Amino acid sequence: MMSGKRAQELLDDLPPISYVWQTPVRRPRVSEADVPDPVAPQRVTPAMRARLERIVGRAPEVMVKVTGRTKDAGHLKSHLEYIMRNGELTAETEQGSLMQGREGLKDLQARWTEDAALDNKRRRDGTISVNIILSMPPGTDPIAVKDAVRAFAIETFGANHDYVFVQHLDDKHPHVHLTVRSQGYSAKRLNPRKADLAIWRERFAGELRLRGVSAEATPRRTRGKVRKHDKGTVVALRRRGVVPETDKGARADVVRVAKGSALTSRPWEAKSRERQARIRAQYLAHAKELERTGKGSDRALARKVRDFVAKMPDPETRREQLMRELAFDARKERLNGKSVSNNNGKAIENKDR
Repeated sequence: MMSGKRAQELLDDLPPISYVWQTPVRRPRVSEADVPDPVAPQRVTPAMRARLERIVGRAPEVMVKVTGRTKDAGHLKSHLEYIMRNGELTAETEQGSLMQGREGLKDLQARWTEDAALDNKRRRDGTISVNIILSMPPGTDPIAVKDAVRAFAIETFGANHDYVFVQHLDDKHPHVHLTVRSQGYSAKRLNPRKADLAIWRERFAGELRLRGVSAEATPRRTRGKVRKHDKGTVVALRRRGVVPETDKGARADVVRVAKGSALTSRPWEAKSRERQARIRAQYLAHAKELERTGKGSDRALARKVRDFVAKMPDPETRREQLMRELAFDARKERLNGKSVSNNNGKAIENKDR
């Protein structure tokens, strides 16, 4: 628990509300919801309020992920075959052309491969394409998702890159595979970084909202989470009952700490908790600001904000979770040991009688 003095210090030195949802990159993109009121910097502007409502209302989070890169003709061919289901699905290009069947697949693959071969600045292991997936939770209108991806691709890549996208409807999550040719018209190659992905998520969410779909693109910390999602391969191994090497290593590290043979302090864990304390204090400060207006709608939003903060998960890391689980198992074993001992004692006593 945080002391009253520490909580007051946080309240006295709070950052703007945009601190709550800004993606932790060096140069975050400034959106309308990040711009404070020039007269009253702590005031919740209409744009801030709209985003705050989506966040505490738990609007679905978009997913934009780079799934890989193709580096030769064979790799590109197999990827296009996969997203087009060997020509069964229709792909759409940056020009709005529809690529259908095996012939359409072969034509696109040949054109991109030949262009890559003519690029004398491309390294031998240089990428031909960057493969991206854009997805939404189950129940989202798939037509709106595809339209949003089309608009997103036009704005993001249309001026400098060839691309092709295909929608898959055989999964509960409506999603679109977008493959972008690395070599740009300007000769600049596509090499997305963390900041780019943050911008892409916000842009995709914005396109969905324009089509009537509630969507957000916030970092984990906005929702009170500090742990990264486990990689797909790790999750798949656990489902098969196989313990991944990452889990073995993490558990071994925790055991070493418990035995006193490793450092117990982790500076980033303390910083993570400090950040979460500031975020939660910021939410509550703006709930109070909303209540001051006296408007029924603002008071209702303030209640939602407080409820959202109250339901935030404990900001524990994977290591802290493992330590808690090991401590629980150790206590359970001790209690079971005492129980067995007591039961044995009673059995002997009854026998003597």
